[in-house]
Amino acid sequence: MLKIFTLFADLITYRWLALEPGTHLTEALHFFLEDTTKIFFLLVTIIFLVAVVRSFFPPEKTRRFLSNKKAIVGHILAALLGVVTPFCSCSACPLFIGFVEAGIPLGVTFSFLISSPMVNEVALILLFGLFGWEIAAIYLFTGLLVAIVAGIIIGKLNMERFVADYVWEIRMGQAEVPTMTWHERFEYAKGYVKDILKKIWLYVLGGIAIGALVHGYVPQDFLLKYAGPSNPLAVPVAVLLGVPLYSNAAGVIPIVEALMDKGLPLGTTLAFMMAVTALSFPEMVILSQVLKRQLIATFIAIVSLSIVLVGYIFNLLI
Repeated sequence: MLKIFTLFADLITYRWLALEPGTHLTEALHFFLEDTTKIFFLLVTIIFLVAVVRSFFPPEKTRRFLSNKKAIVGHILAALLGVVTPFCSCSACPLFIGFVEAGIPLGVTFSFLISSPMVNEVALILLFGLFGWEIAAIYLFTGLLVAIVAGIIIGKLNMERFVADYVWEIRMGQAEVPTMTWHERFEYAKGYVKDILKKIWLYVLGGIAIGALVHGYVPQDFLLKYAGPSNPLAVPVAVLLGVPLYSNAAGVIPIVEALMDKGLPLGTTLAFMMAVTALSFPEMVILSQVLKRQLIATFIAIVSLSIVLVGYIFNLLI
């Protein structure tokens, strides 16, 4: 089915514009047209379906579900729930407060907060559509693994004293979770599609544009020289490059596609993608409102190390 987007890009690039195949401009424009139509089609379709699923997991129900679970079970459930719940870095502060108030352990809360932006379900389906189920499964597995392991380590360090004092003083109570009809779920999904697209369309277009430039203009030898398998520091460099960027997983996927087309190893590319989504600078600024510097530094160090290890492992295995 996705072949239709390639044919659409062929029609505009080669027939309507009559551009010469193989030139930098032609390759970049073809990539941009194909990915723009393909990704936005997938986004609208998938966000709607995911929103229907998310309507079954309001924040209050999520908090109740995670409360009073055994340690390892709590980390696994928290990471899995992070995949299907409607949270991102912009909601980190109220989420953190709500989870701590509900009695959820600090480490379990971090497993949720790491997996929620990193293992974005929209990005997961986009990866499936663009690269196949193998890459999507690797992304899912590694993202969940990082979230679970990082949460367990943070929990073992007993760093509750580095949570802002006012967080412990807040009492939010237990709100009732209303039951939605299917009509209400579909209306919620339609509204959610509009809301999400308003927030991410510019980032997605920006990611596609960068990906198109990389695909059309950056020589393959250049990327392979500095980020290819011959450079032993390629994975940490990819993580360092990803941290200052601000994008959601859907926006960074076109860049990932272009990097993989140029021959970058899968582990290095995954490390870059995870750093962008899980360690963005704006997210750290938001978390600084509820976490003290020691805990933020520990969080960054543990997640960065986990991502780097994942990158090296997959570069060795694949």
